[in-house]
Amino acid sequence: MPKLAYFTRVGNSEEEQVRRRTAVFGALLAIVAIAIVMSITIGSKPVPLTDAWHALTSPTGTENDIVIRSLRVPRTVLGVLAGIALGVAGALMQGHTRNPLADPGLLGVTQGAAFAMVASIIFLGMTSLYAYIWFGLAGALIASVGVFALGMVGGRGGPTPVTLALAGTAVSAFLYALTSALVLIDEQAMDVFRFWQSGSIAARGAEVVWQVLPFIVVGLLLALINAPGLNALSLGEDVARSLGQNIGLTRGIGIAAVTLLAGASVAACGSLSFIGLIVPHLVRPLSGTDHRWLLPYSGLVGAALLLFADVIGRVVAPPGELEVGIVLALMGAPFFVALVRRRKPVRL
Repeated sequence: MPKLAYFTRVGNSEEEQVRRRTAVFGALLAIVAIAIVMSITIGSKPVPLTDAWHALTSPTGTENDIVIRSLRVPRTVLGVLAGIALGVAGALMQGHTRNPLADPGLLGVTQGAAFAMVASIIFLGMTSLYAYIWFGLAGALIASVGVFALGMVGGRGGPTPVTLALAGTAVSAFLYALTSALVLIDEQAMDVFRFWQSGSIAARGAEVVWQVLPFIVVGLLLALINAPGLNALSLGEDVARSLGQNIGLTRGIGIAAVTLLAGASVAACGSLSFIGLIVPHLVRPLSGTDHRWLLPYSGLVGAALLLFADVIGRVVAPPGELEVGIVLALMGAPFFVALVRRRKPVRL
C-alpha cells in the first residue's frame, strides 16, 4: 500500500504539472494575441480597433485599409515569425552549448549574412531588398555549415560545446573583419550594412514573409524533433549515450534547426540577436529545463517581445521611428545587469 500511495502521488503531481504548463502556454498565446492587436493598431497613424477589423474582413480601399493591409499586417506577421524563430533558436543554442550567454549568432549566422549581402552589392551590383535577403540567407547557411565542420575537427561523435563556441567565435571574427574592410570601399554597401545591422521589421512586404516562411517552418519542425534528445544531452553525453542517444545526430539536427531559424530571421530583419539571448532566461522559471516546453514557450515569448519592442519604437520618437533592434538592445542591457547580480546560477 505505501508503494501504491507513492505512485499515486507521483502520477497526480505529473498531471498537475502538465495542467500548469498547459495553462501557461494558453496565457502566453493570449499575450501574443494582445501584442498582435497593438502592432496592427498603434503607429504614426493610430487606427481604431473597429476600423482595423473592417480593413481585415471587408476592405473598401480607405486610407486605413491600405495602411493595415499593405504595411501593418506584413510587418506584424514578419515580427511574429522572426520572434518565434529567434526565441526557439536561442533556447536550442544555449541547450547544445551548455552556455547561458550563447545566442544564435555564435554559429556565425549574423556575420555570414552581413558579409554575403555586402559582397553581393560590391561584386554583383545587387540593389534589391529581396536579393539582399536571399544572399543574406545563403551567407548565414554557409557560415553555419563552416562552423559546424570546424567544430568537428579532431572530435569524435560530432562537435562539442567547446569546439562549437571556439569555431563560431573564429568564423564570426574573420567574417566581421572582411565585412568591415569591404564597406570602407563602397558607400552604398556601407549604407545598407548600417541599416541592416540596426535590425528592423519595417518596410518589408508580404513577399519577404513568403521568402523566409519555408525555412522557418522546417527549422521549427527540426527543433521539436530535437527536444527529447536535447533533454537527454542535458544529463551529460555519457548518460545520453547510455540511454541510446546518437550524440552526433542529435547535435546535427539541433544545429540545422538553429541555422534555418536564425539564418532566415537575420536575413529578413537584420541583427536582432538579443531575443535569442534573453528569451530563454525569461522562460526557464515557467518551463523548467524540459525542452519540450522550453522551446514553445521561448517561441511565444520571443514573438511577444519583438512586437512589443517594435510598438515602443514607433511611439517614442514621433514622427519617426526607432528601429526594433535598437529598442531590444536598450531593453537587454538592464536584463544582463540583473542576470549578473543573480546569486543563483542558471541551470541549463
